[in-house]
Amino acid sequence: MTSQQSTSSHPAPVHVVLVPGFWLGAWAWDDVVPHLRAAGLVPHAVTLPGLDPAASAHDRAGVTRDDHVDAVADLVAGLDGDVVLVGHSGGGPVVQQVVDRDPTRVRRLVYVDTGPLVDGAALRPALPADADELPLPSWGELADEGSSTDGLDDAQLARFRERAVPTPGPVARGPVRVSDPARLAVPTTAICTSLPSAVLAELANPGPPLHTEIGELTDLTYVDLPTGHWPMFSRPAELAGVIADAALS
Repeated sequence: MTSQQSTSSHPAPVHVVLVPGFWLGAWAWDDVVPHLRAAGLVPHAVTLPGLDPAASAHDRAGVTRDDHVDAVADLVAGLDGDVVLVGHSGGGPVVQQVVDRDPTRVRRLVYVDTGPLVDGAALRPALPADADELPLPSWGELADEGSSTDGLDDAQLARFRERAVPTPGPVARGPVRVSDPARLAVPTTAICTSLPSAVLAELANPGPPLHTEIGELTDLTYVDLPTGHWPMFSRPAELAGVIADAALS
C-alpha cells in the first residue's frame, strides 16, 4: 500500500472538546461520550480548574476566568486534527474566548443552551467581590433564573447535587474578553433546549437581557432539542447525535 493510500484510509481525527457549565466536571458528559465515539469522533470531556471534587474552597478562590480559558486552549493546542468546541451553559463563554484567541484553529463551535457574550459581560456580575465561590442553588432558584430541570428524574437530580462542586467566584463574576472579529465567522451551531430557537433569535442582540453577540455570527445554525437546561442528563443520545451532525458537517 502506498503512503497516499494509507493516509486516505485513515482520515485525520475530529476532536470534540466538551466543556461543561457551572458546578459540573467531565463526569457530566459520561452518557454523551460513548455516542460520540460510536460516531467516529474523538471526545475530550473537560473538568475546568477549581471544579475537581478534590479542590478546596481556598483553591477555588484563586481560580479566574483566564484559568478556565487557558485550560481549554492548552488542551486544543495539544490536539492533532480538526477541533470542535462544545460549551454548555457557563462553558459557552469559555469556548468563545478560546476561539477568540485563534479563530483558525477551531472547525466549529457548538453552544448547548448557551451562547457567546458581548465583550465585558459576565454571567454573575452581581456576585459579591468577597464571594470565593458560587454553590449550586436550589432547583427553584435555578428555575427562576431560567435553568429548567425538565427531563430530570429524582435520581438524576440527587446525583447532580451530590457531585456538584461550587464554581469559583472570580469565574462566575469575571467579564468575558473578546476582540478578534474573525471569531464571528467561525461556523457555529446553537442547540436550543430550555429556550426555543425562535425565542433565542428574537433575543439575539447585544443588550439586555442576554447581552449576547449570537446575532452577529455570520455562519449560525439553530437546532431545537426540547428538554431542560441539562440535556446531557435528560437526552444524552439525542444531544450526542446533534453534536456529531454539527461536528461532521
